[in-house]
Amino acid sequence: MTWDPNKYNEFKEDRYKPFGDLTSHIVDKPNLKVIDLGCGTGELTQKLSNQLTDPVVLGIDSSAEMLAKAPHQENIQFRQFSISEQLEQETKWDLIFSNAALQWVDHHEELFTKIISRIKSGGQLVIQMPQQTENVLNKILLDLVQEEPYASYLNHWTRPSPVLTLDQYAKILFDNGGQNLVLYQKVYPLISTQQDSFFDFISGSALTVYQERLKDQEFQELSNEFKKRINLYFPAVPSIYAFKRLLMYATF
Repeated sequence: MTWDPNKYNEFKEDRYKPFGDLTSHIVDKPNLKVIDLGCGTGELTQKLSNQLTDPVVLGIDSSAEMLAKAPHQENIQFRQFSISEQLEQETKWDLIFSNAALQWVDHHEELFTKIISRIKSGGQLVIQMPQQTENVLNKILLDLVQEEPYASYLNHWTRPSPVLTLDQYAKILFDNGGQNLVLYQKVYPLISTQQDSFFDFISGSALTVYQERLKDQEFQELSNEFKKRINLYFPAVPSIYAFKRLLMYATF
């Protein structure tokens, strides 16, 4: 995926709201070895590090554009790896953290099992993801790209969300030895300030996977129709978009 840090950060405050809820579950211990899977610009990686006692932290992300914005701090390293590439390494961690990244990796039953295998005994797993299968904008987009002419433009390729249900994640965590499980869905409301607010929000994330597969004119057609459908669904300004996220914590 091609990420535009500036576009993504237009809604930085909204995207970062779950961070406090997520980190509230972490049990701090001195000298934790921590990895942030899908760290983006690294701003939250640094925040996480500063909340812990003398940790050693690695942030990984596949986007060179995002990592170019990463902060410099002595106890934090950043590397350009995909999450899948990182998990192929045998390194184990005291704390595996991921905030709004794992929804871009497929096959979550296998993915979560692999992640858990990289946690040290007594370690912690802390994860947040948008619940894309329930969020309205994702549903509108998925329906749209299966219609003509967009289906033909994309050679009938779509990117359905791999995100599972809370019940399924609870079972995966439990079956792999998870304890002290905390799993919940929370709505983080977005309020539109102009007609295209919700389009602008999703254009920095879920729309990018289609942009990189389309010609400029094709993508413009898709974007225009997507805006129309969003505005039909949310005709008033201001409107509320009940953006749902999944939060998970477990020890192993």
